[in-house]
Amino acid sequence: MAIRETYLRVSAPLLAYFLMCLFGVIAEGNFYEDIAITWGEHGGVKILGSNFLVLSLDQFSGSGFQSKAEYLYGRIDMQLKLVSGNSAGTVTAYYLSSEGPNHDEIDFEFLGNISGEPYIVHTNIYTQGIGNREQQFYLWFDPTKHFHTYTIVWNLQRIIFLVDNIPIRVFNNYESRGVPFASNQPMRLYSSLWCADQWATRGGLVKTNWSYAPFKAYYRNFDAKGCVWSKGSSSCPSNSVATTHNNTWQVHDLDAYGRRSLRWVQKYYMIYNYCKDYKRFPQGRPRECRLSSFA
Repeated sequence: MAIRETYLRVSAPLLAYFLMCLFGVIAEGNFYEDIAITWGEHGGVKILGSNFLVLSLDQFSGSGFQSKAEYLYGRIDMQLKLVSGNSAGTVTAYYLSSEGPNHDEIDFEFLGNISGEPYIVHTNIYTQGIGNREQQFYLWFDPTKHFHTYTIVWNLQRIIFLVDNIPIRVFNNYESRGVPFASNQPMRLYSSLWCADQWATRGGLVKTNWSYAPFKAYYRNFDAKGCVWSKGSSSCPSNSVATTHNNTWQVHDLDAYGRRSLRWVQKYYMIYNYCKDYKRFPQGRPRECRLSSFA
């Protein structure tokens, strides 16, 4: 399905919702102060002012960065403009992760494609080192033409993935029902641009065309609102989640419009959902799939 076909499916309510998000205020972080280069320090990462960063990929090296701070719950916003043109085989990763073999992780991965074909947004959630909770989506716009905001909300109740403040995925906390949740491991933000042409585009059938290199992804408006974890303690009071007003990330949930938006995305743009992959789970779907109305 070509990107141009997806524009026709934006309903009037979703368009209004998108415009409200577009003109909302976004706080600016500082790339000089808030991130550390992890990969591509010899030119692969370019910080062009406190609010603008470029990652690049060529046949010799990818590039990446991480937040200096660790968070135990928070809302992370970043505006990205993805690799344009023939981006087949490339992956732009944007995710939260703790460390170690039993790590927790909350993933956005943007899988490149040949010119004229849509990006795939690959999402996954790891708890205690185990993932296998993939959901994939097309977008309702061309993510290479303009900047768009990609958000992870992570609080005690749920994890929400948003694109331009439109929810595309919700993973609720069912720890009390025996489903592991990312609840006690501080995580950093990571992002990278790398080659994964063994699997990224059509299962690895389409390889990266290095004649189009260097591939570049652009970042701005990094905004992290969260509980910073340092020296074994959180910057948030222990009762903050219970006492904070309903419009903050700490108790963020979907209102009726958000639930309708989520269902719209799932109906028209979801292309894979592990909860619907019955062949993959012949002994029965994962428990969270059976508990959630959004699975």
